[in-house]
Amino acid sequence: MPVLSKIDKFSNFPEWYHDILRDADIVDIRYPVKGMIVWRPYGLKALRLAQGILIRLLEETGHQEAYFPTFIPESVFSKEKDFLEGFGGETFVVEGTMSKKFNERLLVRPTSETVMYYMWNLWIKGRKDLPLKMYQMVNVFRYETKMTHPILRVREIMGFIEAHTAHATMQEAEEQIKEAISIYKQFFDSLLLPYFIVKTPPWDTFAGAEYNYDFVTAAPDGKGLELGSVINLGQRFAKAFDLRFLDSDGQYKFVYQTCYGVSERVLGAVIAVHGDERGLFFPPVVAPIQVVIVPIFREGEEDVVDYARKVLKVLKESGVRAHLDLDTEHSPGWKYYYWELKGVPTRVEIGRRETSSNTVTIVRRDNLEKKTVPLEKLVDTLKETWLQIETHLKSRALDYLKKLTIIPHRQPQTEKGLIVAAWDGTKACAERLEQVYGKNVLGEIVESPIELPPLSEFENLCEKQPDRYALLGVTY
Repeated sequence: MPVLSKIDKFSNFPEWYHDILRDADIVDIRYPVKGMIVWRPYGLKALRLAQGILIRLLEETGHQEAYFPTFIPESVFSKEKDFLEGFGGETFVVEGTMSKKFNERLLVRPTSETVMYYMWNLWIKGRKDLPLKMYQMVNVFRYETKMTHPILRVREIMGFIEAHTAHATMQEAEEQIKEAISIYKQFFDSLLLPYFIVKTPPWDTFAGAEYNYDFVTAAPDGKGLELGSVINLGQRFAKAFDLRFLDSDGQYKFVYQTCYGVSERVLGAVIAVHGDERGLFFPPVVAPIQVVIVPIFREGEEDVVDYARKVLKVLKESGVRAHLDLDTEHSPGWKYYYWELKGVPTRVEIGRRETSSNTVTIVRRDNLEKKTVPLEKLVDTLKETWLQIETHLKSRALDYLKKLTIIPHRQPQTEKGLIVAAWDGTKACAERLEQVYGKNVLGEIVESPIELPPLSEFENLCEKQPDRYALLGVTY
């Protein structure tokens, strides 16, 4: 096993992050196309577990899964002018095969509005067809001009869960925005990630949209991480794709639309926020292995091994993701270090004492606290332990975000972190804030995980009296 150096993620996040991804078998970045990575089984399992949570939340709220093609004819892609301008520069183009040229260029989807809405034009006829709520989990491709970072900023987004909806009225679309925000809050809360919700300024809104909300957290180096977006598309795409329905009053009307998406970046955020100097630290809900069993035995002590197998059977029958480490080449101490590096939240140690007393010793990943319990209480004790670990991770993550959130009049300004400032909502003031603080205005804070001081305490850098908070930062 590669030896992970004891790097402090706050002082050298890039090196810490790349070491973690490599040594914990999350991804391999050696594929010879920039911005495209290979997911190893352990990392992909964690991603699929996280995605499963979001898919369940979407299904529970009436979203249905569909699938739409990867290639989009240029004539379809260009129907919405702002969208074309917003994504045209980062969209890959297929002009033919190695020996043939197509009659029309095909664009590789950077996101799926255009390909979906082309088909919705064929499906939406009357009010009975609304609301339409669909999602898909697909690969999308973007030629990122920023520096790529594994999982956090890539050119092939392989786990994009995007939802799209159509509604009869503006009010219904607004209600859908609220539902989407609620879904994402539940999702990110389940991953124990603290976040700001910001409404992006009009000049930085998703191409073709009326407005959008972003969920933003901070990486250990103080850069912002966008976790997901919730977007009100209004009727702009509906008019571009002629998405009309026959209403109950006999009139044809354009639908109102929303969309929202989350990529595998969310797992990068889990790794960045919860990991430490010992390696990964997966919350139990997304840990590929929730419990590793490490038997401590000498040659000939087969009864210890047999008992360990019995414990494994008990755990698996209870639905626990467990692994029995029977490696004979390494010491128990080496194994402890290895499974901590992999982020396994709990360890079960079994030696001669546990075997003879029909007990197990549970060890927590966070504080290394040990507890010996009867085998029949193992599963219940593990569930209690996981709740305690989740409380610890949530609290620690919030403390980290507080330290990485700069409120200039209360603390010395540093280059590292997100900045909260008073804002009047104008572009002129946003430009002033960006000039003073050297970071971009990400949006108006509509929900904060930390208590913010009254606006009256902030320095006023605007011409008008500020009436809202701005979040500023440099993002991945």
